[in-house]
Amino acid sequence: MPAPARTTRADIVDAARTLLATGGVDAVTMAAVASRVGIRAPSLYKHVRDREEMLVLVTDSAVEDLAERLRGAEGTLPALAHAYRTFAAENPEAFALILGSRASVDRLADAAAPVLAAVSALVGDRDALAGARLLTAWMTGFIAMERAGAFRLGGDVEAAFSWGLDRLQSALRTPDQPVRA
Repeated sequence: MPAPARTTRADIVDAARTLLATGGVDAVTMAAVASRVGIRAPSLYKHVRDREEMLVLVTDSAVEDLAERLRGAEGTLPALAHAYRTFAAENPEAFALILGSRASVDRLADAAAPVLAAVSALVGDRDALAGARLLTAWMTGFIAMERAGAFRLGGDVEAAFSWGLDRLQSALRTPDQPVRA
């Protein structure tokens, strides 16, 4: 009988991401991940120090996925905002982890780079970080309210997102910056 394939860190992160997506952060336990990759829980500690390290790895993986989506967007604020919102809708538990403090700063900076570049085109390099924070805070708040079902007064939520994004883009644009669709 052949020996089972070796478990890799990538296998562990994939298993933990699946558990996260299907059961939330509480489902991501050492025992559940070990079972999912076909090893006993004590063997998992050869690959990750503890559950906290595993959650950091999962968070960094989610940030990398978000960064790929943002890099794949066309670079305009609307495209980036829609990529961010789509990621949050498709990966709500991973999105919640990203908003926590587990992600590494380097990974977060990589994910933020396309947003910073788009905002910099509107406000210049000096104010790019402040503008990106404004945009990200608005998008994150909108997404949180949307996920919580807080938009109960009627109206078209998609149109409201586009309207708010348009207003933010207009507010950020310096008078000498051209309009970018």
